[in-house]
Amino acid sequence: MLAQRTVLFKSSDTAAARTAAKVAATSGKEIIDLTAGEIWSDTAPSVRAGAIAAIDRNINRYTDTVGLMELRHALARKISAETAQPWSADEIAVTSGAKQALFNAAMVLLNPGDEVLIPAPYWTTFPAQIVLAGGKPIYIETRLNNFVPKVTDLAAAVTSKTKAVVVNTPNNPTGAVYDRDTLAGIAQLAIDRNVWIVFDECYGAFIHATCTHHPIVSIAPRARDRTLIVSSFSKSLALTGWRMGYLAGPHAVINAVKALQSHTTSNPNIIAQHALLHHLECGDRAFQARLQRHVANARELGLSILSALTWVPQPIAQGGFYFYLDLGELQRRAKVNGHELNADDVVTAFLMDAGVATVSGTAFGDPAGIRLSYGIELELLDKGLRRLIATLNELTFCLAKTPLSEEG
Repeated sequence: MLAQRTVLFKSSDTAAARTAAKVAATSGKEIIDLTAGEIWSDTAPSVRAGAIAAIDRNINRYTDTVGLMELRHALARKISAETAQPWSADEIAVTSGAKQALFNAAMVLLNPGDEVLIPAPYWTTFPAQIVLAGGKPIYIETRLNNFVPKVTDLAAAVTSKTKAVVVNTPNNPTGAVYDRDTLAGIAQLAIDRNVWIVFDECYGAFIHATCTHHPIVSIAPRARDRTLIVSSFSKSLALTGWRMGYLAGPHAVINAVKALQSHTTSNPNIIAQHALLHHLECGDRAFQARLQRHVANARELGLSILSALTWVPQPIAQGGFYFYLDLGELQRRAKVNGHELNADDVVTAFLMDAGVATVSGTAFGDPAGIRLSYGIELELLDKGLRRLIATLNELTFCLAKTPLSEEG
C-alpha cells in the first residue's frame, strides 16, 4: 500500500509532454519538440573549466549543507548587485535546482491548511509542492489582464489563512513580465496583510521588447524581511541538467532550510558548485549574451511566423522563451457551431498531424492555452511553427466557420 500523500500529486505534466514527444519519435516520424523548458546550447566555457579543474583537484567531499561558503558569498554579491540591497552568505541556500528551493520554502513556511495565492496560469510545480506541504493553493485568474494579476484580485482573495503569494516573473508559461506598479502593489499587500512573498525569477535573464525585470525587493525594500527569492542557473546559463539553484531570504528561514535539506539531499553536487563558483568569479558575460541573442532571434522569428494564425492572438512573449497561445476566441467560435474544444485536443492534433510536441494549458490550470518553447535551434523552430500553423488554421476553419457578424 502506498502512502496516502501519493494521491495528492502526479508526475509533472510538462515532463509527461516531453515523454510523449520521445515516444512519438520512436515511430520513425520526425517530431519537433517544443515542450522543454530549456535552451539548446553547449555548456558555458567558464562553467566547464571550473568543473574540470575541480575534478582534476580530486574534489569529492561534502560541503556545507546549503553550499560552499565561497559560492554563497559570490551569490550574495550577485543578488546584492541585482536588487540594490545588501545580502550576506548566511541569507543564501544553494539547492539542487530551483525546484528544491521552492519545496524547501513550502516546507518551512506552511502549516496544514495555510493558503497560498497563485496567479493562473501557473507552473504546475507550484500547487503540487504547496499541497505536499499541507497547504491549499488559491488560484487568481489573470487572463483578462494580459496574464498579470490585479492587486485588487489578490487582495480580495486574502483570508486569515493566507500565508504566502507566489510571484513568478517573467512568467512560466505565459511569458508575461510583471510591471513595476503591480510588484509594488503586491509588496504593499504582503506588508499590510502579513503575507510572505515567494519571488520566482528563474527567467529573469530573458526580457524582451520594452519590458524590464524588477526584483521585488529593489522596488519595495520594506518587503525584504518577508520575501524569499528563488532562482537558478538552469535558464540563464542553459544548465538544466546540472541542477543548480538557490534560495535567498531572512536568516531564520535559511537556517530552517538548512536543517530540512540536511535530512533530504544534503549539499548540492560539489562539482557543479565549484563550476558555478568559477563562473561567478572568472566568467564574463559573453556566453550569457550569446544565449540572450539566440533567444531574442528565436522570439522574433517565431512571432513573425505566428502572425499568420487565425483567431488566435499573437503571444505577448515579454520574457522567458515561451509562446503561449490563447485559444479562448477559437473555443468561443467553435462553441457557436456546436463544437467543444480544449487545449488537449489541439495538442494531440499538433503531435499526430503536424509532428510538433507542445504542452497543453491544462498542465497550468488553463484549458484554453498552449505553451510552445522557442529555446531550440532556429531551423527546427521555423519548421515546427509552420507545421503548427497549418494544422491550427485548418482546425480553425473546420470548427469555427461562422463569421462573427452572423452570430446572434
